Amino acid sequence: MPDEEWVKTLEDGRRVKFIYQALPDNRAFITAQIEGNEVVYSVVLTKARNPLSHENVESHFKGELSKK
Repeated sequence: MPDEEWVKTLEDGRRVKFIYQALPDNRAFITAQIEGNEVVYSVVLTKARNPLSHENVESHFKGELSKK
């Protein structure tokens, strides 16, 4: 099962750490955490169509990350 972790800098300069973990039965666990923020957005996808690309994971959190 692939596990990935990466950091992306948003247009406004904030850095976000993403984690993607493929789970059995086409499920996935994904998280996003803004640097310096204690809040972690976490989701278990039950129909993930693994493997997910970085863009797939990042787009899932687009709404949450657009908030300041």
